[in-house]
Amino acid sequence: MATRVLLDAGHGGWDNGATFMGRKEKEDNLNLTLAVGEILEQNGIDVVFSRTEDIYQSPAEKARLGNQKNADFFVSIHRNSGAEANQYSGVQTLIYNEGDIKEVLANNINERLAEVGFNNIGTEVRKELAVLRGTKMPAVLVEAGFINSDIDNAIWDENFDAIANAIAQGIVETLNMEERDKRFYRIQVGLFQNPENASRLANEIREMGYTVEVEQIGKYYAVLVGKFNDFSRAKRIERVLRKDGYDTLVILY
Repeated sequence: MATRVLLDAGHGGWDNGATFMGRKEKEDNLNLTLAVGEILEQNGIDVVFSRTEDIYQSPAEKARLGNQKNADFFVSIHRNSGAEANQYSGVQTLIYNEGDIKEVLANNINERLAEVGFNNIGTEVRKELAVLRGTKMPAVLVEAGFINSDIDNAIWDENFDAIANAIAQGIVETLNMEERDKRFYRIQVGLFQNPENASRLANEIREMGYTVEVEQIGKYYAVLVGKFNDFSRAKRIERVLRKDGYDTLVILY
């Protein structure tokens, strides 16, 4: 899976983030981010970290880093905080807007974290956050429980590895979904050892109005018609070509 994910541990350096009973958000964020990154790397994903130590970067710097590193996804890990202790509990993931793969990613992470034991608050659109606004790739900000919730801290302390795995699996699940969405169907109408024969057939079918390519596969040359996201449409075209006398085969790419 040739995918690069930038993992951002929220806050750092002089910016502690939220604090509660001696607990600092920046430390929880970094510990969880490194653990998630290790799991993703074990799954063959190229991981870039915004920070691996206690340093400060502005949110705009973090977004620029994601863009500079050509990350495919940006995941910022934080902990939430209520106005009063034990006022709220649960996980929530923030996104810049709804309706695309970032929302799918947010929901997948929330659902996996709910399986660990957290209350799933859901997703929320936050257009003012620099790491969501300034990134060119799909970006989410995970609020992994409330730091001033005894319930959430107990879940965190007792299930840390499971929490890291839940976030990682939510990411992997989304990447796999995206890879499936990138796949398409083609109709093979001939396979030749002689490239000239393949070219002749390709020209013949092209004159019928189809989009055709010749692709070398090992020592053979395949004549391929179309690129179809919908299998049923590919089968309809295949039946027409077969009726016209061509030896056809639908192939998933």
